[in-house]
Amino acid sequence: MPLRRITAKLLKTRASVSFFRTRPLVTQVSDKESERHSTKQTHFGYQTVDEEEKWKKVHEVFETVAEKYDLMNDAMSFGIHRLWKDIFMARLAPTHGTKLLDMAGGTGDITFRYINYLKNLNPPPEDKKSSVTVCDINQAMLDVGKVRAEKQGYTWDRCGVSVEWVCGDAEQLQLPDDTFTAYTIAFGIRNCTHVDRVLEEAYRVLAPGGRFMCLEFSHIPNDALQWVYDQYSFQVIPVLGQLIAGQWRPYQYLVESIRQFPNQEKFKSMIEDAGFRQVTYENLTFGTCAIHSGFKI
Repeated sequence: MPLRRITAKLLKTRASVSFFRTRPLVTQVSDKESERHSTKQTHFGYQTVDEEEKWKKVHEVFETVAEKYDLMNDAMSFGIHRLWKDIFMARLAPTHGTKLLDMAGGTGDITFRYINYLKNLNPPPEDKKSSVTVCDINQAMLDVGKVRAEKQGYTWDRCGVSVEWVCGDAEQLQLPDDTFTAYTIAFGIRNCTHVDRVLEEAYRVLAPGGRFMCLEFSHIPNDALQWVYDQYSFQVIPVLGQLIAGQWRPYQYLVESIRQFPNQEKFKSMIEDAGFRQVTYENLTFGTCAIHSGFKI
């Protein structure tokens, strides 16, 4: 009997030791699983990806299409994007002495319109020096813009406006507070991972009284028109991308990213949440795109 009791005690002790030895292993596995699932995710078109992966994918998209970017815009919109940008600049209505930050401005479309608008005003007073900082996260897009600026004469000695080209991230700008009198971003904010951070940075770098303006693809409120637009977007635009730029995937992403972007009212609320006041928006071409405007007051 004593031998049986001793054996039973040993078995209980072994089971207890075994249990406590295996518990840390289970905890470690759970921690790893938890860490893996806690990685924040976002959308890349209709794909779900890790947040840190999105900017790399967006960077690759624009790296591959930089040379044909403007040509594709013409083909996809039948040239209407030029009219949208003209209206956008007319709504901004810059004056001499404006300090503009043209965010996601790579190829220079908005910057060149800004300079042309100033040229059409009366000659500037000597104390009113206008400037523009063209900022884009993709150096390939900036390189295209610089070449265009040289060819078309958008340089200080030929246009009288200081133009600076900066490679930077809209979510964490390496620019000082309260610097610019105007901030524009055209067809770029939907490609950012954290739109709220972009808006907060825009607010930070604008001087008091400065104006934020965004031109972006949006949502058509009419269901029938939206259906027609969807058919064109998904069936035609990727094919055009393959024919003109030799790439269809970047343009498939373009179409999907538009559908994922907040509608006009939701985006208006996001701009207000960043601190801007007197926020308004204007639909262009039935709501295909929209201009949002707000002030730092």
